[in-house]
Amino acid sequence: MIKDFTHQTALITGAASGLGLECAKRAAELGMHLLLVDVNAKALEAACQEITPLTKALDSSCHFFVCDVSEPSAMMSLGEQVLKEHAVPNLVMNNAGIASGGLIWEHTAQEWDRVLKVNVWGVINGVTVFTPLMLAAAQKDPLWRGHIVNTASMAGLLTPPNMGIYNVSKHAVVALTETLYQDLRLVSTQLSASVLCPYFVPTAINESFNDDLGCTTRSQIISKQMLDKAVISGKVSARDVALKVFDALVLDQFYIFSHPQALGNVQKRMQAILDNTQPPDPFALRPEIGWELRNALKANPNS
Repeated sequence: MIKDFTHQTALITGAASGLGLECAKRAAELGMHLLLVDVNAKALEAACQEITPLTKALDSSCHFFVCDVSEPSAMMSLGEQVLKEHAVPNLVMNNAGIASGGLIWEHTAQEWDRVLKVNVWGVINGVTVFTPLMLAAAQKDPLWRGHIVNTASMAGLLTPPNMGIYNVSKHAVVALTETLYQDLRLVSTQLSASVLCPYFVPTAINESFNDDLGCTTRSQIISKQMLDKAVISGKVSARDVALKVFDALVLDQFYIFSHPQALGNVQKRMQAILDNTQPPDPFALRPEIGWELRNALKANPNS
């Protein structure tokens, strides 16, 4: 756990917008040195310029790195640059991600590759590169403390229909992070991990839907429309989630939820597994959404 953030170092991926940007702002407010990472150079530079006045006022700093987290070699180079020019991060937040949806059998190999590379390999690369550096820093200094936060989703604990490719990627992040937590407990008391599972939060993630591949099937178009509606109508802001993240770090809280009220659906899924029954109806509480989706998909000859 990290009790005092002042002059500690935070590295955040996907930091140019949404949750990443709000977490960067919160880290700056707490006096942390910032290492911001994103693939969008223009937006990343703008984010760092926005935050720099605050970091200067608190005698900290903000630096940014343009990097594709899905590429192992790029992340390895990033780790080498950080180690050479900056302190080993006390906080690593593997947050970069993209959205996707549609009927699971309709996705192309290119779509699977793109989503899994960013959402899963981006986290894998962050963990692989920075965990050894953090463990080495802990060995050198018994007072050093560090934490890794991986951004998953409530979709990593549930299986909502028509967004299977995204579900798969986020379930992988949850499993990866739970295992990371257990593995760290074998070797260190100075470094821990958490998984962030936001629900529908107004961020720019819906703009990344299927990224540069576009929506090519009816089910993908419908999924995009429903995601846009859910994200825009979200009541919990990215700022609210950022505050929850840093509160959780102080408490060494593993699961971080933006919408704890959604855990009832997780409980139903877990109970179905224990009872060896069929997966529960995801629309039990909002049947009108289920009817809307089914009726829309009926026009799809492949459904």
